[in-house]
Amino acid sequence: MPDVRDGLRDGLRSALEVAGVAGAPGEIAIERPRDPAHGDWSSNVALVAAKAAGRPPRGLAEQIVAHLSAQPPPHVVEVTAAGPGFVNFRLAPSWLHEVLAEVVAAGVEGCARSTEGAGRSVSVEFVSANPTGPLHAGHGRWAAYGDSLCRLLERAGYRVCREFYVNDRGRQIDLFAASLSARQRGDEPPEDGYHGEYVTEWAEEMPAAADARQWGLERARQDQADTLAAMNVAFDLYTSESALVGRGAMDDALDELRRRGMVYERDGAVWLRTGDFGDSADRVLVKSDSEPTYFLPDIAYHHEKFSRSELVIDVLGADHHGYVPRMRAALAALGHSRDGYEALIGQNVTLRRGGTEVRLSKRTGDMVLVSELVDEVGPDVTRLVYLLQSIDTTQTIDIDVVSAQSAENPVYYLQYAHARIYSLTRQAAAREVQRVPLCGVDLSVLVHQRELDVLRALASLPDTARAAMRARAPHQVTTWARELAASFHRFWHDCPILRDDIGDDVRQARLWLVEATRIGLAAALDILGVSAPERL
Repeated sequence: MPDVRDGLRDGLRSALEVAGVAGAPGEIAIERPRDPAHGDWSSNVALVAAKAAGRPPRGLAEQIVAHLSAQPPPHVVEVTAAGPGFVNFRLAPSWLHEVLAEVVAAGVEGCARSTEGAGRSVSVEFVSANPTGPLHAGHGRWAAYGDSLCRLLERAGYRVCREFYVNDRGRQIDLFAASLSARQRGDEPPEDGYHGEYVTEWAEEMPAAADARQWGLERARQDQADTLAAMNVAFDLYTSESALVGRGAMDDALDELRRRGMVYERDGAVWLRTGDFGDSADRVLVKSDSEPTYFLPDIAYHHEKFSRSELVIDVLGADHHGYVPRMRAALAALGHSRDGYEALIGQNVTLRRGGTEVRLSKRTGDMVLVSELVDEVGPDVTRLVYLLQSIDTTQTIDIDVVSAQSAENPVYYLQYAHARIYSLTRQAAAREVQRVPLCGVDLSVLVHQRELDVLRALASLPDTARAAMRARAPHQVTTWARELAASFHRFWHDCPILRDDIGDDVRQARLWLVEATRIGLAAALDILGVSAPERL
C-alpha cells in the first residue's frame, strides 16, 4: 500500500535542502510519537542532521518546521518542533480515508504484503518430534509458531519450505519398538522404555505379525500428522534420518569436513573442531566403537538444507540451548555463513483449570497431548492461544478462560469481532440496505474518534507484519489483531451503522469501514493460521 510517510520524507528532504544541509540522511526515520497528543508522526531528522548542518538540532528543527508550514506535504495540517529537535506532524483524517481505500483494494491476500524477502529461499524446520508417540503441548506451541512464522515470511516475499525432520533411527526407536512388543505380549516395557498408556493402546492395534519398529514408526507419524492437520499445519518436506544416512549424506558431510581439515582423531574417536568456531568445546562425531553420534546426521541434514535454501531457521525445544552453538559452529566449519542460520528456542507450556495445573488425560502419564487440547477447546482456540505471547517465554494456558465465550477470553473476543461484521451483513440484507461502490462514497464523513481509531489500527498492519517477521514474533500480529478488535467493538458501540437517522452518506462510509476492518482482521487471522468465523 502507498505510505503517507513517503510524502513526509520528501517534504523533510526539501526542507533540509532549503536549510543548506548537504547530504540529507538516506533513510529518514518517521515514527509514531509515544504521546498521541504530539501528533500522528514524528521525525528525529534534525537531531541526525544537526552535526552536518553545523547548528543546534532544535534550531534546525525550527527551520524545517518553518519551511514545511509554508509548503506542507499532503494531508499535513500542522508541523511543530518539539524537545531537543523533533519534528512532529499532525495530519488531516484524509490520510486515514486513503488507508481505508488501500485496504479494500489490497483485499485479504494483498494486505500486509511486502517485497522484503524478494524471492529469497528459506527453510523453516519446526516440531520435528521423535516418531515415538503423540505430540505433547510443547510440540503444539512450536507447530503454531513455526507455521505462522512461515506465513509471515511468505507475506514478506520469501519462498518458504516447511520442513519436518524424522529422527527414525537410534536407541530411542529401538526402545519404542521394544515397548510396543512387550505390551503386545502383556509384559512391562523395558525400564527405560515407553510407559505411556498410548503404548498399550497402540500395541492392541498392532497386528501380531507386524514388525514393531516399522509399524510403530508409521503409527506415531500418522498420529502426529492427524494432530498437525487439525491445527491447520502442513509441511512441504519430511526428511527421514535413516533415509538421509542410507543415501550417503552423512558420509558426504564427514568427508567434506575432513577435506576442510576440520576433524581429527583422539582416543579412537573422530572429533569436530567446533571450539574453533565459538562452541564451548570440540564435539565427537564418531565414537570409538565407529558409531556416529546423533550430531553427525544432524550436521548432514543442515548441510543439505543449504543446498536448497539461502536462509535456514530451526524452531527448537527448550532443552536445545546447548545444541545451537555447536550446530552453528559445525555449519561454519562447512563454510556456511553464520548469518544464514537462525535457531529459535521455544519454552514449555503449562495447562491449568480451576486455578490448578491439570493433565488432560491419564493415558499418557505426565504428557499433555495437543490432540486433547484441540478436542477440549477446538483447533482455532488451540492455535491462537499458543500465539498470545512470545515463544521464548514460558506459557500458562487456563482452560477455563480459553473455553469461555466472554470478553475475558482473548480468542473469543477477537473472533467475535469478525463474526459481528457478518452479522451486520445479514442485518443489512434483511433491511435491503446495499453497500454502493466505494468510488461513489464520501469517506470524508468518517471523523468520529472511534472511526479514526479503527483506521489508525488498520494503517499500522503493514508495519506490524514487517516487524513481526523481522523479530520472528508472530505474537505481535496477535496483539495487533486484538487491538483492532477492541477498536472495532468500541466503534460498534458508539457509531450506529444501519439506524435510519444517521444519513445515507454516513451509513455507506461506515459500511466500507466495516468491510476494511473485516479485511484487516481476516488477513491477521490468516497469518496466525486461524479461521475467520462468520458466526459464533
